[in-house]
Amino acid sequence: MKINRSSTTKLALLCTALFGALLAFSSNAKALTIGDAHELGFVNFGIPSGDQDRTDYVNHLIGMALGTTDQALGQTFTRSNNDFGPVPTAVFSHNGTGTSVDLGGGGLYTYLFAKYDGPNYGSEVWYVGDLSGIITIPATAGGYGLSGWTLFGPGGQGVPDGGTTAMLLGTALGALGMARRFLKI
Repeated sequence: MKINRSSTTKLALLCTALFGALLAFSSNAKALTIGDAHELGFVNFGIPSGDQDRTDYVNHLIGMALGTTDQALGQTFTRSNNDFGPVPTAVFSHNGTGTSVDLGGGGLYTYLFAKYDGPNYGSEVWYVGDLSGIITIPATAGGYGLSGWTLFGPGGQGVPDGGTTAMLLGTALGALGMARRFLKI
């Protein structure tokens, strides 16, 4: 089998361009801030702060009307005005520390709960269902340090990757088809 060198060069250039286009559409690191467009709400104070408590706090915020304040579960809840459409119930995933949070390829996590300095400040909750990759959260809020964070997955949803697998499969099949055409295989 004879391979045409100019066809191989064209294929290499095409693959490079395609790879560059995929990188251009990939998620970049995002920094969340207190009160930004991803804020779901605030829990004052967020104590006790066990896994089930945090899950209950996030689910209470989900059920609140936009821009309201409520007293429940021994806390004061403030729901942001940010509308994320219909949102799923929060299901506890795992806890972490530090300001870098790895959300993976997207669709794995829906909410991020961050606790700031025990009884002195409170807890910020962000909607992260539309984010992926590594994000950063503030090290301090209201002058108090980050105590830790919790990620919550979506309840009642089956496929966590949001179409990324289908996109990659289509790209791979397209590249194979083009390689077959150029290399006369």
